Amino acid sequence: MEIEKYYDIIVEKLIGWSEQIVKLLPNFILAILVLIAFVFVGRIIKKLAQQLFDRTFKNRSLSSIISKVIYIIVISIGAFVALSLLNLDKAVTSLLAGAGIIGLALGFAFQDIATNFIAGFFMAIKRPFKIGQVIHCEGHSGTIRFIGIRTTEITSFQGQEVIIPNKMLFQNPLINDSENIYKRIDLNVGVSYGEDLERVRDIAIEAVKNTPNINKNKDIDLVYLAFGDSSINFRIMIWVEYKSQLEFLKSQSEAIIAIKKAFDKEDIMIPFPIRTLDFGIKGGEKLNEVLPQEKSIS
Repeated sequence: MEIEKYYDIIVEKLIGWSEQIVKLLPNFILAILVLIAFVFVGRIIKKLAQQLFDRTFKNRSLSSIISKVIYIIVISIGAFVALSLLNLDKAVTSLLAGAGIIGLALGFAFQDIATNFIAGFFMAIKRPFKIGQVIHCEGHSGTIRFIGIRTTEITSFQGQEVIIPNKMLFQNPLINDSENIYKRIDLNVGVSYGEDLERVRDIAIEAVKNTPNINKNKDIDLVYLAFGDSSINFRIMIWVEYKSQLEFLKSQSEAIIAIKKAFDKEDIMIPFPIRTLDFGIKGGEKLNEVLPQEKSIS
């Protein structure tokens, strides 16, 4: 009797579930069709969004990520609509609450990664630099090789590959040498107090007129800066075409050579720093008193 009782209960439950399945079958089929439709529409939207963002941002990594996020959002909406058709509203609410908690936890856990992604997103919109340009930021200098959504890769002037988080490039001062055609060389030089400063100025300017890549449309400027310890210091400023960092340094080197040659030819002295040594301090001996004694001993 006990076996028949349990058997009847099981059969009753199975019949009840079967009836529920039959009742939900149309909604179940409709939910599947809705989900398939959302997947199909999501793929179309993803493709169109990637093409649009490729033209807008000129950054395939960024456009790919944004289009994938849009695709996931569309699929998620389709899943929630399908669950609603199956009268699983409580499950939908639980999923949304769980997604919110998980998102909050992941936000705290991957805060730096999220910051770099956000920085990469805004940089892709603003586009402060491009691949092939030379940048300087926080002690790192080099030519941009790759711009990603999280990091930017540069090749340093020594040939090293440097990976820089986008947060650093977005939050700190950034110098882009490739944005302007011309760049200025600033050379600080000192001459003796006995020199004619107007003559020095004319000779120095004339010496650098043939600097490689010089911009002949801009004047060469020379200004005296200060009375130094052993020299009168001046700065000569030359504008040259910026082709690369190496070419810029070569132009600077040739300008230094030209000034040195011109000063040597015109007997203009670039003095060494002068130091006066005093041996007569307390507890010591005067130099003029020590030397005669050493000579007499020898």
